[in-house]
Amino acid sequence: MDTDTENTVDYIVHSGDANFIEDVIEASKTMPVIVDFWAPWCGPCRQLTPALEKAVKAEGGKVKLVLVNIDENQAVAGQLRVQSVPTVYAFVDGQPVDGFMGAQPESEIKKFIGKLTGDTDVEAEAIILVERAQASLEAGDTGGAAQDFAAALQMNSENPQALAGLARVSLDSGDSDTAQAMIDSAPESIKDHADIASVRAALSLIDAAPDENDVVDSGHGELLAKLDANPDDLDTRLELAKALAASGDNGGAVEHLLSSIAKNRAHDDEAARKFLLTIFEAEGIESEIAVQGRKQLASILFA
Repeated sequence: MDTDTENTVDYIVHSGDANFIEDVIEASKTMPVIVDFWAPWCGPCRQLTPALEKAVKAEGGKVKLVLVNIDENQAVAGQLRVQSVPTVYAFVDGQPVDGFMGAQPESEIKKFIGKLTGDTDVEAEAIILVERAQASLEAGDTGGAAQDFAAALQMNSENPQALAGLARVSLDSGDSDTAQAMIDSAPESIKDHADIASVRAALSLIDAAPDENDVVDSGHGELLAKLDANPDDLDTRLELAKALAASGDNGGAVEHLLSSIAKNRAHDDEAARKFLLTIFEAEGIESEIAVQGRKQLASILFA
């Protein structure tokens, strides 16, 4: 018998009807026991069982794995109402406390075992929640995204994507004060993270809006009229770009800023270029507006 088998023989075992009480019920009073109900003809079982064995071995004796072939042990499978395989139960103190059916990815298996051993990787779980929140946003489920961002933030207060995501939800719903408060509360370790900086930049776009409320409310008509009368009025063009950005039209703002840079890149200490870069940061470096805008900016600057 090799060393690995010697080290794992006590907590990875085959059992059945005759020994279930001893191997599972009694054993679970000293450590968590995972029971894997499987069958030789079950395809998903051939994926799940090795993954369970690998994960249990990695715990080094903190949890036990018991493998039960339902074809040979129908009594215990019937008592636990196993209707399909693979089915997995977790026992603690003689009682089933958790379980799942079907093959699972390695990350989910680790989470399942982590709950039993108390070694749950909260950082990894927070990352999973953030990914789900981002998918919810793409699907238009703002409420679900906000819940997952908030849950991830509770698990790991230094997750920048969670904090930025929750702030962005508030910002997009028109609550810029809450978004600002969230960003201001960012821990020192993540305050300069790109996602946090992106939301901060988006907030600055709102702050940069012209003071005249009627300009925004009227659809920027006054600024457009002034610009039509004098297309070379770069101060007005910058004000219009700020008004557009404040109302959410970053694409329109970028067009006017690029036009201004093309006419006179040095005007007002390169104010147009600086504001353009703020928009790129607010949109995110991989956004279509930022990618295409940087290409156009480069063609202007290096023409």
